[in-house]
Amino acid sequence: MANNDSRPVDIQFGKFNWPVTAIASITHRISAVIIWVGLGIGLATLYFVNQSSESFDLVLFALETNFLAQFVAWGLLSAFGYYCMGTIKHLLQDMGYCEEFASGKIISWVAIILGLSLSVLAGVYVWA
Repeated sequence: MANNDSRPVDIQFGKFNWPVTAIASITHRISAVIIWVGLGIGLATLYFVNQSSESFDLVLFALETNFLAQFVAWGLLSAFGYYCMGTIKHLLQDMGYCEEFASGKIISWVAIILGLSLSVLAGVYVWA
């Protein structure tokens, strides 16, 4: 007897053991989306800052004292840093290096660790 059940199947992503190469690639794409959103925020801020010296001082004061503004700046810098590391990883693989799964895992870990290091440095830059 055939099963004619056409209901959608619930895929539980928590069951899967994602390889680090997939995680590095997915987070690279997520960071690109964050950068595109940040581009809009940055352009709006740039437009506001160029209105007058008072608006420049207001944005500067917000970046120095407001945690939310600092957090957004840190998030955008972190996304950009990881995106750069992921892009270098992809460029190396496009040139034919680290294409095997074992070496791909190593270069993915290197990209993730360097991206996290740049995120820490961005935090020091924003909050220090």
